[in-house]
Amino acid sequence: MDKFIIHGGVPLQGHVNISGAKNAALPIIAASVLTEQPMKINNVPRLRDIYTISKILQHMGATCELDEATNCFHVHRNGMNRLEAPYELVKTMRASILFLGPMVARYHEARVSLPGGCAIGARPVNLHLDALRKMGVELDIVDGYIIARCEELRGAAISFDTVTVTGTENIMMAATLAKGKTVLKNAAKEPEVVDLARCLTSMGARIEGAGTDTITILGVEELRGTEYSVMPDRIEAGTFMAAAAITAGHVTLPVEVAQYLESVIIKLRDCDIRIECDDELIHIYGNGITCRDMATSPYPGFPTDMQAQYMALMCRGTGVSVIEETIFENRFMHVAELRRMGCDIEVQGSRAIVKGKPRLKGAPVMATDLRASASLVIAALAASGASEISRIYHLDRGYDHIEEKLSRLGAKIERVRE
Repeated sequence: MDKFIIHGGVPLQGHVNISGAKNAALPIIAASVLTEQPMKINNVPRLRDIYTISKILQHMGATCELDEATNCFHVHRNGMNRLEAPYELVKTMRASILFLGPMVARYHEARVSLPGGCAIGARPVNLHLDALRKMGVELDIVDGYIIARCEELRGAAISFDTVTVTGTENIMMAATLAKGKTVLKNAAKEPEVVDLARCLTSMGARIEGAGTDTITILGVEELRGTEYSVMPDRIEAGTFMAAAAITAGHVTLPVEVAQYLESVIIKLRDCDIRIECDDELIHIYGNGITCRDMATSPYPGFPTDMQAQYMALMCRGTGVSVIEETIFENRFMHVAELRRMGCDIEVQGSRAIVKGKPRLKGAPVMATDLRASASLVIAALAASGASEISRIYHLDRGYDHIEEKLSRLGAKIERVRE
């Protein structure tokens, strides 16, 4: 098992390229089930979850490969002979549920293990299942597997009780091959949902309204293969913004990612962090941090996937910040580890009260989930002395070789075997 050793106190300097978004790449790869023709997906990040979804496709009978030199993912179904996403492959990755909709749409049956992933709170799949039932699917849960069957997949009017990103994506994919029209109300607006809709449209799907709370899909007879490039990862970009600010550095990012980061940029500027955009670059200057309150909310609000990184930033700020987590009920597990580095944080239910401090100290800490891992890296970059971050396999699920990118910015970070 690997760990990071980080010697903090070095201002980050330079340019960092942002990898393709994991949360866009995974559903787009799952969408390959909808067509018999080859798919070529560009800008796919080299992540543990990508290799896991590749193994799931191979288990189903598809031929697929990620070319690490070009970040191009090739998939050709060649006739699937196993309509199953087994537990041993999906237990670490929640995105496995995204195979359910495409398999039911294409083959009218599926067997998908209940998903795993980060332990950040209850994320039930009932919204997916309720929607599929309205489309004519019979569903049972047997021995931890979702068993789905239908004679005909029919379009339906579906209103989600709560905003669900994977639910919106799953049902949108299913509806592309359903008979008739499907209308999704209270749909997720995330850029990753829009990216999936664009890919599906390039495959011949008829989708309107992606990016709004109402998405309309007219089913078609079949979809074709396509070549598509995945959007940049807005959470990776936000993580590097926080790292630049907390280390008093100057880091630039490609400007095209700014369109997906408006809420993060607004909040960081509210914290008196200097951020400037020109025609090509976003410039982040670490010129001091003022603590400000923040609450997570669905897009276009402040993303829950940036909450832990924002908390680490507030630990080095001036003043007091109240951070409210409104999406997941168990997403403060990083607090105990940040306290080991000298952070002053008090948790009151869904709120964390952070008192900024001028200095943090290096310490041995343990990552508990993907974004918690990123918060520990950010804090360690600014702490005096050395920090050891264990269980970094969480980071490898969502960040493409983050230590290499940080090293190129001047960080003293090393991956070692425990």
